[in-house]
Amino acid sequence: MILLIVALFAVTIITRILPAFIVGKFSLPEWIVTYLNYIPYAALGVLIFPGILTAVEQPVYGVLGGIFAIILAVLRVPLFFIVLGSIIFVYIIML
Repeated sequence: MILLIVALFAVTIITRILPAFIVGKFSLPEWIVTYLNYIPYAALGVLIFPGILTAVEQPVYGVLGGIFAIILAVLRVPLFFIVLGSIIFVYIIML
């Protein structure tokens, strides 16, 4: 069991910490940096979109709520009000 824990620790160290030291020494092209900046948004989209479709009985209401949230985000509304506004919006259109 201890050997397994040590092996898992070593794999985690190698795959997570070592690249941070290696990448810091290289200068990446601007197009790669731009591409890497979009990864968190893509990951959030993948995590959030299934929830939008399954949050209410009909997926169309969830999609409309998601569109409303996007509109609020583009208008730079604070996150708390985006979430609250989207919830209220979905409940109103479900009536």
